[in-house]
Amino acid sequence: MMNRNAAYARRYGFPQRVRIVEVGPRDGLQAEPEFVATSDKIAMIDRLAAAGIREFEATSFVSPRAVPQLRDAAEVVAGVDRGRPVRLTTLVPNPRGAVAAAQAGVDAMVVFLSASESHNRKNVNRSRAESLEGFREVVAIAREADIKVQGAIATSFGCPFEGDVDVGAITGIAKAYAQMGITHVTLGDTTGMATPPLVAERCKALRREVPESEIALHFHNTRGIGLVNVHAGLAEGITIFESSIGGLGGCPFAPGATGNIATEDLIYMLHECGVETGIDAIAVTEAAAWMEGAMGRKLPGQAAKAGPRLKTSALDAVATACG
Repeated sequence: MMNRNAAYARRYGFPQRVRIVEVGPRDGLQAEPEFVATSDKIAMIDRLAAAGIREFEATSFVSPRAVPQLRDAAEVVAGVDRGRPVRLTTLVPNPRGAVAAAQAGVDAMVVFLSASESHNRKNVNRSRAESLEGFREVVAIAREADIKVQGAIATSFGCPFEGDVDVGAITGIAKAYAQMGITHVTLGDTTGMATPPLVAERCKALRREVPESEIALHFHNTRGIGLVNVHAGLAEGITIFESSIGGLGGCPFAPGATGNIATEDLIYMLHECGVETGIDAIAVTEAAAWMEGAMGRKLPGQAAKAGPRLKTSALDAVATACG
């Protein structure tokens, strides 16, 4: 007999299995004011890989002046235990970053563009047209090194400077990516402006207008509905979700940006909804607890604090009510 979780997934048409991309080493840490030791960044990836996570946005080959936290990009890539079947992707903002990423031996490069003109200028100090033109050289460098290129679209669900972003901007960028041979497209919710209706609208539009694109979703929990948006993505058949251990993160070039959805919370919800990940949820919560120690503060993720749903306590663990 089908268990209740599997029945729930089937009822809502969820995919049987999804892929999780851990973005903590890059998006989770990029805005941290104090430099996180390279050894801790490597240990983060290795611990999560041991728990079964296979895909990581490991770092970004960006100017150290722009994002000093990621100045050790090559050392992080070199230090990861490649004895496990891990896939390391890295953001590359320009051809110089692409050359460095290729030399480091990454598995994939990610180019990124904002759906809004104003955020793109704040984020990379270029117009959208200038960014797209520069990506052509990045793609050429990657192809020469036999490295796949993926595309990300920031502010896909709204811009902190312009407000609403027209869905046509999203499909237009995805089409430009496809013309370059980039068919993996991540929709980024940079400041937590996504809602379930927007998620459904944008996924449907991409499938209709750019059917060759593989869609991934990247949510922040700024307004507390990050996992609700994942639920909406599942209902649209999306099978790739990005998250950050402990809920670390936030864009340094967007006012009000807060952490990503927490990897441990995402895995908990997926498993309870009957969706397989191939990841050991307990091991991931242990990694989240370790990450809190490494960061020296409490992190927003909840599953690591509460434990599994059926975790029980002794009756004498709390006082009995009087009166």
